[in-house]
Amino acid sequence: MTQESKLSSLKVALVLFGLIFIFGIYSMMMVWPDGWAWTPRQSEYEQMIMGMYITLGVFLIIAAKNPLEHRSLIWFTIWSSLIHGGIMLAQAIVDPTERANLLGDIPALFLVAIVLWYLMPKKSTALK
Repeated sequence: MTQESKLSSLKVALVLFGLIFIFGIYSMMMVWPDGWAWTPRQSEYEQMIMGMYITLGVFLIIAAKNPLEHRSLIWFTIWSSLIHGGIMLAQAIVDPTERANLLGDIPALFLVAIVLWYLMPKKSTALK
């Protein structure tokens, strides 16, 4: 895949992930709470996490217009998704009541990180 096609795909991925962060996470928490919400259910926690992800989603959509100007936001999304997913992975392994998350939000976060990491232009080519 050329750097130009990666950049074009990155723009699409940023919009797609942005929309998923805005609309999809809450929907999945309602449709499949075992895989997307944690027990015990806490509305305060869910509101807080949704506020963070909706805000991130809006900024990812904005970043899609010119990803190279928003590299730090994209790298924040990559690394925070890896860290968040990694912590949840450890918790789901230790806590049997959270095992369904191994098929829900945990792989979703890793997917976001991997896709954005793969599509991010290399620094040396991005500056040319």
